[in-house]
Amino acid sequence: MGGRKALLALGLLAATALAAPASAQKVLKVVPHADLRVLDGYQTTATITSMHMAAVYDTLFGWDINMEAKPQMVENYTVSPDKLTYTMTLRPGLKFHDGSAVTSKDVVASVKRFVQRESLGRTLEGFLAKIEAKDDKTVVMTLKEPFGFALFSLSGINQAGGIYREKEAMIDPATPITETIGSGPLKFNRAEWVPGSKLVYEKNKDYVPRSEPANGLSGGKVVKLDRVEYAVIPDSTTAYAALAKGEVDLLDQPSLDNVPTIEKNPDIVISKIFNTGIYGMLRPNHLLPPFNNIKARQALALMVDQKEYAQASYGGEQFWKDSIPCFSLWICKAPFGTQAGTEAYAKQNLERAKQLMVEAGYKGEKITLIGASDIGFLKSLTLVTADNLKKIGVNVDLQLQEWGNVVARRGKKEPPEQGGWHIFHTTAGGASQALPFSNLGTLTSCDAAWFGWPCDMEAEKMRQAFMRETDTAKQKQIADAWHKRLWENIPYVPVGQYDQPIIHRKNVTGLVNGVMVVWWGVDKS
Repeated sequence: MGGRKALLALGLLAATALAAPASAQKVLKVVPHADLRVLDGYQTTATITSMHMAAVYDTLFGWDINMEAKPQMVENYTVSPDKLTYTMTLRPGLKFHDGSAVTSKDVVASVKRFVQRESLGRTLEGFLAKIEAKDDKTVVMTLKEPFGFALFSLSGINQAGGIYREKEAMIDPATPITETIGSGPLKFNRAEWVPGSKLVYEKNKDYVPRSEPANGLSGGKVVKLDRVEYAVIPDSTTAYAALAKGEVDLLDQPSLDNVPTIEKNPDIVISKIFNTGIYGMLRPNHLLPPFNNIKARQALALMVDQKEYAQASYGGEQFWKDSIPCFSLWICKAPFGTQAGTEAYAKQNLERAKQLMVEAGYKGEKITLIGASDIGFLKSLTLVTADNLKKIGVNVDLQLQEWGNVVARRGKKEPPEQGGWHIFHTTAGGASQALPFSNLGTLTSCDAAWFGWPCDMEAEKMRQAFMRETDTAKQKQIADAWHKRLWENIPYVPVGQYDQPIIHRKNVTGLVNGVMVVWWGVDKS
């Protein structure tokens, strides 16, 4: 199946090249790490959707590489002395892809939808008194009490805070938006979209970048390419071969098992753009037995040897040796990195893990482990977990499927026989995980939490206290105590931090450091 898709994708790229003179357009040909299945950033945290959102939509504020919120669609803003009123003026020249002007009405409608749907938005909603349009270019946001992360929240995790046209933003928040008219630096070419095979983004010639240099998801988003074409090639060997031959230009977060075959090629460059690396996690479903029992979650933590996972998923030590082992939920060597509360899990103990499963009431029922079949490092993480689960006496029902299907399935709360799951693996950009406030995995707000739905309102109180604290030293004290509490509940198990490279031909330059791959700043000679 993967081979047929690869041939189709390469055939489509070849046809595109023949359709126009080579000098007519500057085209970057990319093999993405996954197929795009979900267009609405409110419906998933999948990185491929976040990349789509970053291309098509702009945000009021954007995170720089230090995870600080910088004005993006906002030209300037003021904050009242009591820190309750934010007055924001939009930049001139903002247009949607259909040519209509971006107005404050679009912003207000988008933010109202955002605070009902996205995790940072829901937090902001707790502080929000009202948001209204003062005139076509001015938005006034009033808070009920001071909230130091208000502007940070408006950025949205992984670009989910994008501004829609008012008519899309007015759609019920639970209903996915399927239109793709944003005001961002690139346009999505729906006419050329072949799900499972090909996607195309085109330069938005009406986009007016900021004057500052690009900095993560902020600054001047200058697009130097005419088109970015995705060829979905699930088979990593085929993808690497296409790169070596010059049939594609870049592999986005590729499997690293083929690196030894290509790293000596003088036409290939291995670049690091994720400033805090990639963070791997094992996520149990807290709603279903046995993992609704803390002892079963403790068993998962004790069965993990991070070096084993790193070797299987990221291969050579150069991609992980400086960051493993680390059990900080908020990234080691980051401002709030701490291993408080993790002492009992620093060393793998399979026998104790097996005993804990029994104490949790486990009696040999099937445990459904879902994982990606088409993303090499995720597949490897899943296979290591399957093997370790068997070692601690678990009856494993391993179900590997395309990542797009995993993304859809992990949102189901039903039992596995009704389409649900017990365990899945994912990875996230380290930058978004490094700040306790933006780390989705450490939300323990029950039904409102991220997939897996951990429930610990005492930990949530600590989260609220952290957000309300403005003194950095006191924030650190709260974070340490909160981290210790989280490890008493174990919302997920960190399986390692890695340096995920981007592999491309040497004529590709200008990749922007940050939390995800973006296409502004990128050039091809």
